[in-house]
Amino acid sequence: MKKVRLNIDGKDVEAEEGTTLLEAAQAAGIHIPTLCYHEKLAPYGACRFCTVEISKNGKTRLVTSCVYNVEAGLAVKTGSPKVIKMRKMLLELMLASAPVLSELASQYGVEKPRFKSEVTQCILCGLCVRYCAEVKGANAITFVGRGVGRRVAFIDEVVSTGVCMDCRECFGVCPTGKIPRETDGASFEGITVQDVLARTRSK
Repeated sequence: MKKVRLNIDGKDVEAEEGTTLLEAAQAAGIHIPTLCYHEKLAPYGACRFCTVEISKNGKTRLVTSCVYNVEAGLAVKTGSPKVIKMRKMLLELMLASAPVLSELASQYGVEKPRFKSEVTQCILCGLCVRYCAEVKGANAITFVGRGVGRRVAFIDEVVSTGVCMDCRECFGVCPTGKIPRETDGASFEGITVQDVLARTRSK
């Protein structure tokens, strides 16, 4: 596999072609914060919290590092003013629906979101849905609805087989802890898409 050289935060880095910027940074010991990334899952780029600033041939722009592949001669900044501004905006948006992220938000100086949203404690990162499908092959969780009504819900036909009671691995990948709270960490029996939506809307 061909190797390419790039620079991340002033550090010369060598990575194989096809490697994402996030993977290259991690391999070089450079931290880029993420919320929807998991090493066992295909890159998704849902939350965009891993945004970085890249420069090449005099052109600069922001990209999502978990889905953007390395390029020879690329200069990457993981914490530039533009990057921090973007992350603060994303946190304000997510904090409106998921106040549980307040500790992370405060690290970026975000104490109170400027936006209004229904509190669901879900940032729609898709980790639970993708982990259940890609790693476990169970497909017991899905997205339902569109736009502002989009939600994560358990599929009753799959849950009723008992597969979730023997797994619960989605508990650990949920960045806001929404999944274990909604299922009380004990019983999945009788949970339907409608039940989960009703519980979400009542919070």
